[in-house]
Amino acid sequence: MKFAPVIFAAGMVVCNLANTAESIPSPYAAWKNGPLLTPDFFPIAVWLQNPSRAVEYRETGINIYVGLWNGPTEEQLATLKKAGVKVICHLNEVARRHLDDSTIIGWMHGDEPDNAQSLGAGKGYGPPIPPSKIIEDYRKIKAIDSTRPILLNLGQGVAWDDWIGRGVRRRHPEDYPEYVKGCDIASFDIYPVAHSSPEVAGKLWYVARGVERLRQWAAPRPVWNCIECTRIQNPERKATPHQVRAEVWMSLVHGSRGLIYFVHEWKPKFVEAGLLADSEMRNAVAQINRQILRLAPVLNSPDENATLKTSVRSGGRVAAMLKRHDGFWWIFAVEMEGIESEATFECSELKNAVEAEIFESERKLPVKNGLIMEKFGPWDVRIFKIKAR
Repeated sequence: MKFAPVIFAAGMVVCNLANTAESIPSPYAAWKNGPLLTPDFFPIAVWLQNPSRAVEYRETGINIYVGLWNGPTEEQLATLKKAGVKVICHLNEVARRHLDDSTIIGWMHGDEPDNAQSLGAGKGYGPPIPPSKIIEDYRKIKAIDSTRPILLNLGQGVAWDDWIGRGVRRRHPEDYPEYVKGCDIASFDIYPVAHSSPEVAGKLWYVARGVERLRQWAAPRPVWNCIECTRIQNPERKATPHQVRAEVWMSLVHGSRGLIYFVHEWKPKFVEAGLLADSEMRNAVAQINRQILRLAPVLNSPDENATLKTSVRSGGRVAAMLKRHDGFWWIFAVEMEGIESEATFECSELKNAVEAEIFESERKLPVKNGLIMEKFGPWDVRIFKIKAR
């Protein structure tokens, strides 16, 4: 297998699987100034961070900033350009002067318009911004610049109908097919580990549920989603590196085409760059991102899920995705319920295969008549690589 290097920063080189004709056209091909079109590109972003930290984020594998506080400003754009990090930002007056700047790869709406909107300090909340206003703003942005996609990030109502934060539009999921008419990339956020509601707290599968629903509503637009990695506003609980990895791969297995790490923390004290302040999580996220970028050409290849059957003999629920790339079959699998499980993967395409390699591991499993059996711990992820015959 051929490899090509992907460089995070000086001294950090990660091998990436080579491009082949098996990769499908980029979902960003319609925009000449949008995200990179090469098969070895996968969007890994961070939400609303100071560009002064762009080099540090780049070293963790992050290649996009989403949102700039009170920006973009000239200084912010110059800092990101120097760091080699792209940005999706608001189309303000400064941005209008940079329509030919390759640092900007997309535009964005305001965050979470589907949530109840603040009426000002002490005045409570009004209804969400109606989808018609989002569609109107989308058309205005397009009239100024149609060479970049427009991202819309929605709230946790995408995954959880009972989210009280939607106010008068609580339990109205029918709003979402209308909202996504005002974007080219649809995204959402929900943070199950740090969540305050017992209905959601600890149920990581809400991330996957949101991706599935948003893909249905937004098709054929690509879907991205946000990932928790700090306490956010929960001083007693935050995701472990193992849980963050599970949320990431739940997202990818269910069809997310881009990740946005939410790294702020408000309790026990405010930390804007909470990920960078947590060395254990920072190293874990860098490792997760390194693996995603190495596998980008595989992730960007067509799904073959119709030929894959996944069953669980005992325990929880295991979700899986099948890909074929560069002479190998790939099965990406993740345990969804936080329960020890024993899963069987059956694929007619593998009936002549002999063994499956656990990617980036010394372990190998037998393949018998197209069947692979594996045990999963809570939230475990497995990546199987099988030689196509």
